[in-house]
Parts: sequence; C-alpha cells; structure tokens
Amino acid sequence: MSTTLQTVTAEELFTMPKGEFRYELVKGELRKMSPSGSEHGAIIASLTLLLAQHVKAKKLGVCFGAETGFKIESDPDTVRAPDVAFVSRERIPESGVPRKFWQGAPDLAVEVVSPGDTYNEVEEKVEQWLGAGTRAVWIVNPRRRNVTVYRSTKDMTKLSESDELDGGDVVPGFRCKVSEIFV
Repeated sequence: MSTTLQTVTAEELFTMPKGEFRYELVKGELRKMSPSGSEHGAIIASLTLLLAQHVKAKKLGVCFGAETGFKIESDPDTVRAPDVAFVSRERIPESGVPRKFWQGAPDLAVEVVSPGDTYNEVEEKVEQWLGAGTRAVWIVNPRRRNVTVYRSTKDMTKLSESDELDGGDVVPGFRCKVSEIFV
C-alpha cells in the first residue's frame, strides 16, 4: 500500500488556524515546532532588544521577531521562521512591510538552538538560509554559550562569551559582547 504525502502551500500555511503549535513549511511539508522553553525565549528577547535598538537608531531597516515567516522557496514552498531576523532598508518595498510572509530571505537570520534540535536540523536551516540569499546566519548555542556566525557554509566564525559579536556589513555598526545575549 502506498501513501501520498499532501503538500501544503505558503498561502495555506498563512491561513491555518493558530493553535498550540507553530509550523514551518519545508518543501511543502509541515514541520511542527513545539513552544520554546524559558531560557530560549529570554535569549531571543535579549538579542532582539540589542539588535532592534541599533537598527532603529541607525535607520538600517527592520528587525523581525520569532514566528515571522520568510518564504524562501516555491513549488514546493518553504517558509522558515528564524528566532530573529533583519531586512535592510533598501529591501523594504515602498508599500511597507508585507502583511503576509516576507517573499525571500532576510539579510540576517538568527537561530537559537533549542534543547530538542539536532545538529542536522540546525545545519539544514543554515544551508537553506544561505542558499536562499541570507547574507549572514547567527547560530546561538545556549548550552555552549557561544555564537557561530556563517557567511557561507565554508566561511564561519565561532565566538565565545568573551568575544564580541559584530554585524559586519550586514548590520553596520552593531556590536555586543556575546555574554550580553545569555541570561
């Protein structure tokens, strides 16, 4: 007996009723995302606050919080939701920030590793973000209290708590101690 996997589109995902789980869409397949734990949420809030204040003060663009969907592939659709994202001012449409999913990748995608994330899942996200055109991906690892900055799958820098996280040419002028991110 064969089974047919029903694919879901980005539009169908957007109109799904909100429930106790959130979903990402990977090549048309729904992936359930459990609610995050307290530490995970506090780290996201810390980094969002630091990044968003800088972006707003310098008028660099827009920061997006967790659960914001970015449609990064079509037919079948892929919609990923980083924990924090940034899109530069130059890429924001004249009509403003869209109400639905952002079409394309953010300039910066930040993923905070959850306790249940596997190495392969994190690696898949990094590859998808970079493949879709994201200019930098920051992987924040609460267990190891470090941040890995990816510019490509071959250009990565691992930063410890004593190091400084720098926005480079993606978020010009942004700097913070890695230790400021962790609670």
